[in-house]
Amino acid sequence: MQALWMVLASLFFSSMSVCVKFAATHFNTFELVSYRGAIGTLIMALLCHRKGVSLKTPVAKMHIYRSIVGVISLAAWFYAIAKLPLATAMTLNYMSGVWVAAFLVGSTIFLGSFKNAKRQIPVALTVLAGFAGVVMTLRPTFEQNQMLAGLIGVASGMIAAMAYLQVAALGKVGEPVERTVFYFSLGAAVAGGLCMLFFGVSEWHWPSALWLLPIGILAVLGQWCMTQAYTDGATIVVANLQYAGIVFSALFGLVLFGDQIPLIGWAGMCLIVLSGFAATALRDKSLVKVPTEDH
Repeated sequence: MQALWMVLASLFFSSMSVCVKFAATHFNTFELVSYRGAIGTLIMALLCHRKGVSLKTPVAKMHIYRSIVGVISLAAWFYAIAKLPLATAMTLNYMSGVWVAAFLVGSTIFLGSFKNAKRQIPVALTVLAGFAGVVMTLRPTFEQNQMLAGLIGVASGMIAAMAYLQVAALGKVGEPVERTVFYFSLGAAVAGGLCMLFFGVSEWHWPSALWLLPIGILAVLGQWCMTQAYTDGATIVVANLQYAGIVFSALFGLVLFGDQIPLIGWAGMCLIVLSGFAATALRDKSLVKVPTEDH
């Protein structure tokens, strides 16, 4: 059943990315972040009230940091979705699993002994393979004058990895998932709203504005299904099934947007996914487990 929950979560997140791509033709990135956050905040506030989870937190600074890095990653990902083929944007964001391994390997080598460093060689090799996959995936974006969007997509995955580590830290101090997601959504709503003061507000055109509602709803559904998947422990199978989102996004991109990705791009995406599988398996044995990010 855990596997089914994760597949559903991947489907919801992929469907959300489709809505973002449609909505991006009518709203700027910061508007999408703000509206997604506002809808998520409302839903999570109701859920916290229903489950009796207090919104008062003893670790406000941790939530602030988590919201800052999470919102930056979310904005970068939404921008990449708007400018790149859907499968490419999704893959670059899902590179975060490899970035987490890179951060943890780096810290282990820096703080640990030479013996511990030697143990991380297999993980380091998977990280290097993932980076090679990024180069291959980005090559088509360079040829199509989409270099900026491609680099922002890479940044979304790297910054998301930082958010993962903070989510793990919040879990260790006993923060409920509902409260963590609530403050992340609130941070997105506030940060996006502030940016709208400087970058402008788009005029609402119906029914185009209706794309905003499913962005927030699908994000919450994806988070809920992912939480269910990890309820009994983050197994390797469940962790790797998150990459089903790339498959869903590739299908959506081909059918709905007619995305054309050269062979080297597909090869790079496959290499990233495979390195993500390997990094997850090796990290499960030798490094700390890290939960998956909520988009």
